[in-house]
Amino acid sequence: MVWAHLVAVVHALAVVLMVTGALVALRRPWVLLLHAPVAAAILAVHLAGAPCPLTELELALRERAGGEPYTGGFLGHYVFAPLGLDVASPGVQAGIYTAALVPNAVGYGLLAVRATRRRARLTT
Repeated sequence: MVWAHLVAVVHALAVVLMVTGALVALRRPWVLLLHAPVAAAILAVHLAGAPCPLTELELALRERAGGEPYTGGFLGHYVFAPLGLDVASPGVQAGIYTAALVPNAVGYGLLAVRATRRRARLTT
């Protein structure tokens, strides 16, 4: 069960990176080297309608260790169920998309403005 817990911790870190990475990159640009591929992978899995590989791995490890698998996905199980929210409800889904999109749009937008200004200063 230790391996399943370790995968859950890595999964939580991936979620935190997905949500905050672009904003953290405003101070630490090297974070983009981690954030961009993680965000692209999460987006690809979502757009493909595929199950999250980290959730699948955690559930397989739980079952192998004799534990109970859960339903509703990682966020549903660890974040929304304890709050009494249904991860499949339209409001929760809208909140998830907003929490993922807004900080990334702001962070990458500010990084683009910064790069444009830097480029303009170098050419003058």
